[in-house]
Amino acid sequence: MSEQSERTRKILVTGATGYVGGRLVKLLELRGEQLRCLARRPEVLRKRVADSTEVVYGDVSLPETLDAAFTGVDCAYYLIHSLGSSGDFEVEEERSARHFVDAAFRAGVKRIIYLGGLCDESAPPSSHMRSRLRVGQVLRSCGVETVEFRASIIIGSGSLSFELIRALVQRLPVMLTPRWVSILAQPIAIGDVIAYLMAALDLEPGESRVYEIGGAERMSYVDLMREYASLAGLRRVIIRVPVLTPWLSSLWLSLVTPIFAQIGRKLIESITTPSVVQNDRALRDFPVRPVGVRAAIDQALHNEDRQFAETHWTDALSSVEKPAWGGVSFGNRIVDSRVLRADLTPEAAFWPIQRIGGATGWYYGNALWQLRGLLDRMAGGVGMHRGRRDPESLRVGDVVDCWRVELFDPPRRLVLAAEMKLPGRAWLQFDVEPQENGVLVRQTAQYDPVGLLGLAYWYALYPVHQFVFAGMLRGIVLAALRQGAKS
Repeated sequence: MSEQSERTRKILVTGATGYVGGRLVKLLELRGEQLRCLARRPEVLRKRVADSTEVVYGDVSLPETLDAAFTGVDCAYYLIHSLGSSGDFEVEEERSARHFVDAAFRAGVKRIIYLGGLCDESAPPSSHMRSRLRVGQVLRSCGVETVEFRASIIIGSGSLSFELIRALVQRLPVMLTPRWVSILAQPIAIGDVIAYLMAALDLEPGESRVYEIGGAERMSYVDLMREYASLAGLRRVIIRVPVLTPWLSSLWLSLVTPIFAQIGRKLIESITTPSVVQNDRALRDFPVRPVGVRAAIDQALHNEDRQFAETHWTDALSSVEKPAWGGVSFGNRIVDSRVLRADLTPEAAFWPIQRIGGATGWYYGNALWQLRGLLDRMAGGVGMHRGRRDPESLRVGDVVDCWRVELFDPPRRLVLAAEMKLPGRAWLQFDVEPQENGVLVRQTAQYDPVGLLGLAYWYALYPVHQFVFAGMLRGIVLAALRQGAKS
């Protein structure tokens, strides 16, 4: 495409709240593309995208909502998937794809880019993979040029497959594995998937085409688990068993991993089909050179903390009525999130947050915090005696008792990373969210356990966490209200 067309084209992204779509949108924004995102809940997505990105209401299951969203669009990404649907997801996916493609055709869209799944079409595919293939057929048959990518297992922090592997290896010193973990795949890093999706914008116009994409190596799930264990420094025993059906496997996964049995069963059924690249056309048509598995896992672990600090994990909880969650799993991480509303400005609400720790204390249960610090020092840790550099101001890298400032964005967010002795890693995050009348003050404790000891630590202290965290949030809001009354 010409430089002029790149500057003026408008791109529609569906699935922008999803794992792949959310990352794609960020990079398209950085490249200066004119973006429009389709969302069933625009008010949620608007908080996650740049001001320059247009967010419109639309639902691919409701064709009457789509025509306005496609107006003036040159290229559209189809990144929607119904894996977690409780109904007949194959029928739902095909119907939604037809609605999407009909609207694209009516609007004169020049190109559709679709991310599907890679499988051996000569082997009986699972319902999940059959649906992915069928959606691609529907899109390619519409009269709009379609670029379809078929990806193998995607490796990246937060991806379903990666979190499955991580949870199994972290939580099970001895694993009984069924035959399906030996099926060959060609895992690909999430960064390489996004690179392909971005590069597809600049392909020369032509007929619809299908690209199989995978990483530099072929590897089974059991090999992936061994590779993760090696990088994580964990010794694991893997024992093969002859009989363990996908249904039984999915129930087992629901007990030891964060994946629901329904999603797990569909995922496992797709794993039973090989997913290796048979056609290397993608390497010939694109400048992307995918990395190997070890590099992909290493990138996921290396980038995870930065993305975790930047991401507001509790956005996923904001639509639920319960005000507090003590033990929600996001991948292998456990999240305790709670929120209080206050009639304050963001600056007033953030005032006590940026003064936390040191001489000010922790607004509740200071004796318990000191006891925890004493136990930490006895174990060779830093304890609570380090205090703060300044009682009122903070900057990234500052020490706050047994924590260190990882992100400081007043009056919006403070993220503290724990430096105490723990069988895992922990963060404490505070957010101030402006509302029509006042603010929401959100406090989130996030814990990444290592092995069974890490899980035992969290749940042994669960009653204390509930007591202290609830009191701390109340204390912060009360301190802000008292300071506001003095002003």
